[in-house]
Amino acid sequence: MAPLRFAWALAAALFLLVPSAGAQQERSPDSALASLLQEVKAACAQPPADRLGRILCGGHIRIGVRDFYPLFAKHEGETRSGYEIDVARAIAARLGVEIDFVRVRAANRIPLLAENRIDLTIATMGHNTQRDSQARFIRPHYYQSETALIAPRGLAFAGWQDVAARTICVTIGNGSNAEIVDYGARLMLFEEAAQLPERLKDETCPMAAQDDSFFAAYFTDPAFAAAFSQKIGFAQVPWGMAVARTGSDQLARALDLLSQIFHRDGVFLEIAGKNRIATSFLEKQRVVWQGPVCNVDTGAAKPTCILPPRDAELKPTGFAAGVAAFEVWSRRTLGIEIDLPMLKTAPAWSLLQNGVINTLILIAGALAATLGFAVLTGLAMAAPSFVLRWPARALTVTLQSSPIVLTLVIAAALAHAILPYSPAVALGASIVALGLSNGSNAGQAISEAMASLRAEQGDRPGLFAAALRRSAGQIVAFLVNAAKGTPIASFIGAPELLSALTDITSFASGRVTTYCLLLVFYTALIMGVVWLCNRLRLVLERRGIGA
Repeated sequence: MAPLRFAWALAAALFLLVPSAGAQQERSPDSALASLLQEVKAACAQPPADRLGRILCGGHIRIGVRDFYPLFAKHEGETRSGYEIDVARAIAARLGVEIDFVRVRAANRIPLLAENRIDLTIATMGHNTQRDSQARFIRPHYYQSETALIAPRGLAFAGWQDVAARTICVTIGNGSNAEIVDYGARLMLFEEAAQLPERLKDETCPMAAQDDSFFAAYFTDPAFAAAFSQKIGFAQVPWGMAVARTGSDQLARALDLLSQIFHRDGVFLEIAGKNRIATSFLEKQRVVWQGPVCNVDTGAAKPTCILPPRDAELKPTGFAAGVAAFEVWSRRTLGIEIDLPMLKTAPAWSLLQNGVINTLILIAGALAATLGFAVLTGLAMAAPSFVLRWPARALTVTLQSSPIVLTLVIAAALAHAILPYSPAVALGASIVALGLSNGSNAGQAISEAMASLRAEQGDRPGLFAAALRRSAGQIVAFLVNAAKGTPIASFIGAPELLSALTDITSFASGRVTTYCLLLVFYTALIMGVVWLCNRLRLVLERRGIGA
């Protein structure tokens, strides 16, 4: 009897296991992908509702890639090479379509998706929570990296405290830029990562921050490795392929399944080895996706199988909701796209406030310095003494012959030779440079007025006041010119509004709106300066100073 019971139990177990195995086969990513592609191709007679239909039925996929990112994507002549290029080719081959490669940069790879100018981007893009609202990321991720801070080997560097007030070169749109700004660094922005190594070499950039994967190829060069080193690594982030958030549901599903298969079968790993990039992340991912829990068509939806995006959400301001509501109202009611990132996050709002305050200080200082140097230069150039007159004239001619940028750089270099670098020192150097450049010209106008008055009336009391009245129009013109020239102070790291907004746009969207607001701000400010200067001109013309 016991053998009979055992036989029945064994038969029941086999009966239960057979359907289970069949169900497991049915739920493999391979069969799910095959079914999806077959379903979409069968509907080619109808206008495609999803980008996957347009791709399969049209026989082409538009993939956004970088043009120069060593080991990952490189374009030389007619040849493209690199890890991401080969991944793109593997995807196209599996879908049975041709590739149209489209060059993208960090700043436009997501907008091009939204504008339907590309179907997919594979462009060294870190997947973070900020970008989740802008694009639909493919899971699992195809690579992982962190941001590396690169500087000359001889630069003493103990930690983040050493980046305050220093200039760091970065690329526009890099998600880690916000973290760098939080530590008080000044950012110099570049469109392409390829510019950073050269700017490090020619000392334009004291430091540069970019994905460690980008600099990996450069550190294989003995000369570069001898001159530079990685000072710190931060902001570890998984890289994601991405599609548009709307109209790409089936395409995203197909790519999710393909990514699972490529990890499980070692396709990503093989391509990485061929392109000489680090493979430790891909080796771990292969183990994950070969496991029975993740090797199913729902694997990309399981938190235990996929990596979370890096948390890059910035603390919102107390009025962020109101700003967002205004943006929506403007788009729906006026048909105008307005993006105000500087009002929606605490770091950006803080930068904006400091930028406005520093700009007001800079303009007030430049006006005072211009007026002060005008009076001093005018008196010196009109003085009877050769010792005072000729040095003043030589200084004026030199300043008139030099570009204002060069005057700023020299003033900053002298200031930094005396004092440690700080935003306050940069502001002070900018005020002195603007004051000298414009004040010397106004001083020349004063001295010429004094010379003409001496010729007409001889030396008499009140001559200087009369000269001020006669040259009032030119003095006002140079005061206005000093105020208009203040944005150039950002060139030497002065933390005025242009510099602050540049930092904001390095990690936030809305560049067009941001710079339009900057234009409005400066226009209103200069109009105010013109009004005040005209009041000063009236005072000078009517009464003079000390008359």
